[in-house]
Amino acid sequence: MPTTEVTSDAPNPILAEFWVRDAQAIEDDLAALRSAPPVFLAEEESQIPDIIPTGPGGWVITRHADILEASKNPQVFSSAEGITMLDTPMEFAEFFSSMIVMDDPRHARLRKLVSAGFTPRKLNQLIEGVQVQAAQIVDNVIDQGECDFVVDLAARLPLKIVCDLMGIPESEIDTVFDHTNVILGAGDPEYVADVDDAMGAILNAGLGLSGLMTEIAEKKDADSTGATEDDDLTTILVNAEVDGEKLSYADIASFFILLVVAGNETTRNSMAWGLHHLTQNPEQKAIWQADLDGVGPTAVEEIVRIASPVTYMRRTTLEDTHLGGTDIPAGDKVALFYIAANRDEDVFENPYAFDVKRNPNPHVGFGGPGPHFCLGAHLARRQIQVMYSEIFNRMPNIRATSEPDLLSSSFIHGIKHLTARWD
Repeated sequence: MPTTEVTSDAPNPILAEFWVRDAQAIEDDLAALRSAPPVFLAEEESQIPDIIPTGPGGWVITRHADILEASKNPQVFSSAEGITMLDTPMEFAEFFSSMIVMDDPRHARLRKLVSAGFTPRKLNQLIEGVQVQAAQIVDNVIDQGECDFVVDLAARLPLKIVCDLMGIPESEIDTVFDHTNVILGAGDPEYVADVDDAMGAILNAGLGLSGLMTEIAEKKDADSTGATEDDDLTTILVNAEVDGEKLSYADIASFFILLVVAGNETTRNSMAWGLHHLTQNPEQKAIWQADLDGVGPTAVEEIVRIASPVTYMRRTTLEDTHLGGTDIPAGDKVALFYIAANRDEDVFENPYAFDVKRNPNPHVGFGGPGPHFCLGAHLARRQIQVMYSEIFNRMPNIRATSEPDLLSSSFIHGIKHLTARWD
């Protein structure tokens, strides 16, 4: 059991309250953390200590170089104990035990199986569909002159793409959207009114998504006589086999939860933060609009850097180690704060500036290098670029007219609502 003592006088980004403050205060505190060696800070106090005891705390890692080092060494920094500071109960394992919370060799085998659905040809098919879906989403709001950019635009595209990818019927999309909000927003009263029942709400949401995916996988399996790259990902997965191993329905359901939660939340929050920063920096918006295809790739990377939609990922040390000039004992939790690393003054020139032509841009917005780098990064990039091209072509003077309504979460750097207007 870790015996590291908590430091009480440092700003604490492990706590959700840290992230719903003034933006400048957040940036100042992250800069202060980067300027010092890693510090061991307290976790959120558990609301249900009989089920989940309050944990001992964890090391906050904020420097770019340290996060790269930890990400490249999964044999020391393990994912298998969980990816958030919360020590989740065993009941969660059925729904939330996908490859993101596994180490090799199990992680490598599952990733290889799942990669059967992410071949270059399959990705090209998906990207063709992104353009069609983006146009339809804009069609639905363009005559209104105003919308909630998060709910009506940013959230719609990644959710529709993931559901189409997995063969989820259109009638279930709103249900999937609601469940994902609960899973990643359980600490926010907008999504879970009774904080004392947050764990129950998450379990019910996981059960709903798992049941839906299991039902679809069973039907695909029963109807299938094999799979081609033209099939949906569920059909491909129920037929995939590597070294004699096939995915179970539970594996597929757990992967679906990972894909729909990670794919939806991260892409939609990147898009939403993108509009906020484009509104705050109209000269950057003009640069992008003047050359949509040429500036698009670097603009997308800059949006992901500045947004850092996944604030951190936890790892657990498997042995005594040394990181950032600090000795870290075996068994301690380590939080890799990507959002802080993406503002590291030693890596990014003028890191607080939003620069759509920034190059190079070695951000860790899709996670650090190593076995857990985001499998869907290419698709996410394409969705952001296509959606903004569609918006700029048809609503060129779109702008945010409210401050971001922030998600109360230390794990997801999220915007719940953002009013947008255009003429």
